[in-house]
Amino acid sequence: MAAIKVPPLGESIVEATVSRWLKQEGDAIVPGDTLVELETDKITVEVPAMTAGVLTKRLHAEGDIVKVDETLAEIEEGSGKGEVGRGAAAEGIVTAPQSSAQATAPLAPAPQPQAVAAKPAAAEVRASPAAQRVAAERGVDLATVDGTGRGGVVSKPDVLDAVARQGAPSAPARVPPQPSPLPTRPPSPVPLPARERREQMSTRRKRIAEHLLESQHATAHLTTFNEIDMSAVIAVRERMKERVEKEHGVKLSFMPFFVKATVLALKQHPVVNAQLDGDAIIYKNYVNMGIAVASDAGLVVPNIKDADRKGMLEVSRDIQALAKRARDGKLTMDDLTGGTFTITNGGVFGSLLSTPIINFPQVGILGLHKTQERPVAVAGTVEIRPMMYIALSYDHRIIDGQQAVLFLVRVKELVEDPASMLID
Repeated sequence: MAAIKVPPLGESIVEATVSRWLKQEGDAIVPGDTLVELETDKITVEVPAMTAGVLTKRLHAEGDIVKVDETLAEIEEGSGKGEVGRGAAAEGIVTAPQSSAQATAPLAPAPQPQAVAAKPAAAEVRASPAAQRVAAERGVDLATVDGTGRGGVVSKPDVLDAVARQGAPSAPARVPPQPSPLPTRPPSPVPLPARERREQMSTRRKRIAEHLLESQHATAHLTTFNEIDMSAVIAVRERMKERVEKEHGVKLSFMPFFVKATVLALKQHPVVNAQLDGDAIIYKNYVNMGIAVASDAGLVVPNIKDADRKGMLEVSRDIQALAKRARDGKLTMDDLTGGTFTITNGGVFGSLLSTPIINFPQVGILGLHKTQERPVAVAGTVEIRPMMYIALSYDHRIIDGQQAVLFLVRVKELVEDPASMLID
């Protein structure tokens, strides 16, 4: 008997929720078959079978919380395939053996129905009108009554005598009066949908909630804002997007521009890319850029490893690949761990302004918002420009207000002048 256990789930993850069983008890299993899916706060883990056999017992139901190395199911090792006879028995098909007598005895011929003699047509019955009326009232067949009248005509007395001999009732049975139908109740109204619905939080949703609360409680949370004129970067994107997609197969979005600008700003203000460890500050000489992605299962933050060493096209490919894996539920633990800074874009949903929550234990997160045309003052005149508010939430324990503001100003300068990113 082989035990199927909860595999290691990744850094700092000790439990998961049984999301979906893909095999039932009694199913034949071959190595590599996915038995069950486990959902953690970060990813969905598929648990495969390592041996062939039959799944004999599932020890946890969907929705149960399980811990690492806990037994999920048991497999009876073997090929999982029986002989034809055993397979038929497993399907509930039973064939009863015939006795030798039954096997060799010839079948008896089926009895043939005897010919039914044709019934001669009944002769026409002659009866007086009174006899016909009484026969109809008493239910008497006139063909069974011997007529005593002239020429064999059945008379009224003949019918009454036949009734007396047969013990027929002297009067037709009266149908008892039917009670008047009771008034029907009006149909019940169609039940309205429930006004409330209770649903257990998934493991991922619970962990997201705990993580956000931990960030709020464990950091000195503060947010500063600025705004960006998107005219220049919009012009560059419009000019280059068709060429980039045709030559490189990459859809050029605005996010790679912000990733590049953020990486350069972090180099000038490394404390925004740092991390607290007790009373020590750990400065990271690399940037693993987290990109917040909304999926059906909840918010996830996969990160682009070594984003500071990649060009804009490579960053674009990585963003598209991460977003696809997030939508398909195929993110790995490596995708979700090791981030040093995060960018979240609420503008894709129409958010005009927000205060993002730091992705703890990081110390900063950049929030992007909807680009909206607004009147702004430009060189003494009022012009309509596509403007975007940006927000930096930061841990005030190690990042001073001056550093936060200067970081955000540097991002603004780089995005408003995309050509300057080539020089840096």
